Amino acid sequence: MQHAQTGVVSSEEVSKFDALAEQWWDPTGPMAPLHAMNPLRVAWVDARIPRAARILDVGCGAGLLAEALAACGHDVLGLDAAGAAIAAARAHGEGKGLALSYRAGLAEDLRAEGLRFPVITALEVIEHVPDPAAFLAVLAGLLEPGGTLFVSTLNRTKRAWLVAKLGAEYVLRMLPRGTHDWRAFLSPAEIGGMLRAEGMRVADIAGMTYAPATGRWTTGRDVSVNYILQAVSG
Repeated sequence: MQHAQTGVVSSEEVSKFDALAEQWWDPTGPMAPLHAMNPLRVAWVDARIPRAARILDVGCGAGLLAEALAACGHDVLGLDAAGAAIAAARAHGEGKGLALSYRAGLAEDLRAEGLRFPVITALEVIEHVPDPAAFLAVLAGLLEPGGTLFVSTLNRTKRAWLVAKLGAEYVLRMLPRGTHDWRAFLSPAEIGGMLRAEGMRVADIAGMTYAPATGRWTTGRDVSVNYILQAVSG
């Protein structure tokens, strides 16, 4: 399933990630950085939500985060506009007895249906949408009162360009060339302002740092490249 470009989805980005669907679960393939980052993301989110929470994972791809959160005991719906990635997610999670389901479509679709969730995750997604403010507005509208939203992305700094764009895509070749557009990166202040416009506030934030020597990600205060934040409504 592919969608024309709207405020929150780019058909070009959907096609790009659909093309990677069959390689998504290969820990040494083009999604290797996400595989390495995933334990940190899962632990950070899991520590900040109730047990057995109902979660909407927007931009779930082939389900790396969604399946891991379900394995923690949460009830997860993974949503993505990339139909081939959703098919790969369903195939990988099948038969594991998890409270996990997937849907190919747009966040606007769920909002139009009046659905709401206590927890929403949108990790490594916002830098790929045409209108980040519109995207966050849709997510805010999908949250239950007092709900929690998790967003992770890349900061628009010179260091992020050197590390995440030039280094990761062209020097180390950790990611396919063209994965990111540095101009689409967002600072924490920018996202914070967009969230405040939707009646939300940032409750927590952490930098995510990759150590090439160990291949591991750690959290800290340095948000100059990758960061993850928690926002709450109301």
